[in-house]
Amino acid sequence: QVQLVESGGGLVQPGGSLRLSCVSSRSILGLNELGWYRQAPGQQRELVSTVTHGGTTNTADSVKGRFILSRDNTKNTFYLQMNSLKPEDTAVYYCNVKAVTAGRVVAYWGQGTQVTVSS
Repeated sequence: QVQLVESGGGLVQPGGSLRLSCVSSRSILGLNELGWYRQAPGQQRELVSTVTHGGTTNTADSVKGRFILSRDNTKNTFYLQMNSLKPEDTAVYYCNVKAVTAGRVVAYWGQGTQVTVSS
């Protein structure tokens, strides 16, 4: 089992920045994959940015050059730095990890944090 606790969402004006944090109950060094997804009202959940244990990244075209995924292994925490925010970035953001549990890869989710971009 892995518990994930998110923080950092809120209301920000267009062009502003926010940083989301996700603290893992398990060391993030051994995880198969970690990253962020988001879900806007009436939309399906979509990938924002992920990185595998081997270092392969996958980032949505809509956020490339604006959002940065980073990590602090000593704190079992990873982050999503969001810059130049746009109204279309408004969504609930979820952190996600994939970890081996009982011999199989299982996906775990944070509770979600609301990000609203509006003037």
